[in-house]
Amino acid sequence: MAKNVFIKRLQGITFAGKGDSNDWVMMDGPENFGGSNAAVRPKELILIGLGGCTASDVTSILEKKRVKLDGFEINISAEESEGHPKVYTKVHIEYVFSGKEIKEKDVERAIELSQTKYCGVTAMLEKTMEITHSYKINP
Repeated sequence: MAKNVFIKRLQGITFAGKGDSNDWVMMDGPENFGGSNAAVRPKELILIGLGGCTASDVTSILEKKRVKLDGFEINISAEESEGHPKVYTKVHIEYVFSGKEIKEKDVERAIELSQTKYCGVTAMLEKTMEITHSYKINP
């Protein structure tokens, strides 16, 4: 099935984009590059998409295992190449879970399934960069 995205220039390098969901996302750049510094950078959306994709998988898997989460966050850090085009070369995903009876084996399995089977964003990006992960469980 084909997916479609529409991007509209608003001014300078300030753009609005939407996909098949019909929800708009704003993108912008720094003022010294013609932007308004008022929205997320396009390349940041790649990391946000990665985080959202794996977070959805992990949450769904843990819910099916009846794991109760009091909180769940993901921190992503990325390294860029020195020269242009500046591309991400390494990405690290840190999963942070909060809850009282969260078992390491459940968390590890959920992350593994997301990273190796379900997350399409990971599957695309790992072909061009190193993706690592870690996790913490806070009571």
